[in-house]
Amino acid sequence: MADQHTLGRVPTAFHAQINDVLLTALALAVTEWRPRPDGVLIGLEGHGREEVVKADLSRTVGWFTTSHPVRLDPGATDPGTALKQVKEQLRAIPDNGIGYGLLRHLNPQTSPVLARYAEPQIGFNYLGRIGTADDTSEASTVEPADAGMALSHAVSVNATTVTFPDGPRLVADWTWASFLTAEDVHALAEGWFRALESLVSAGGGLTPSDLLVSLSQDDIDELEAEWQTLQ
Repeated sequence: MADQHTLGRVPTAFHAQINDVLLTALALAVTEWRPRPDGVLIGLEGHGREEVVKADLSRTVGWFTTSHPVRLDPGATDPGTALKQVKEQLRAIPDNGIGYGLLRHLNPQTSPVLARYAEPQIGFNYLGRIGTADDTSEASTVEPADAGMALSHAVSVNATTVTFPDGPRLVADWTWASFLTAEDVHALAEGWFRALESLVSAGGGLTPSDLLVSLSQDDIDELEAEWQTLQ
């Protein structure tokens, strides 16, 4: 489990969302676990209540969800730089990917084109703050999927924030297909938590999407460095 520093301090320091942090750590962990030169392809689930949907859903009962692929390239091994890169890659996705399902499954022009691409082998979903726990024992689980259960990904990660007596903690449930071993997935899960821990001390800073003016990340880093010398 990761603690409140991961859930609070890191997103604040990088002007990011918790998903940016969790996905950066996952991209870093997968890159270490199974190096890929072209980034990490992840099937990302979301809550589906995006602002682009012009409808009043306040009285709607039920679970909304979206699902879309995203290729994340953390680039440098420096955790702070990786988070800034992944954050900007996620910001470049139109409307948080809510339109992908329509284009993939319902649009006769785009559906056959998108069907040619490989499906993500890793699925990720952050469900937000859900529930409380009575003690501080380890609550994350790593378990193989039931042999009769249909899987959309070879490895799936479902993360939540749970309130423990000593504060909020990040809890993750990992499931995987039978062609992977428990040792494989344990190594990936441990790498994810190590990457999360490294982000706690990664500093912080702005990225281009935070600004109303057009500046590159190099420009922003230079200005922030100059500002630090004046403090």
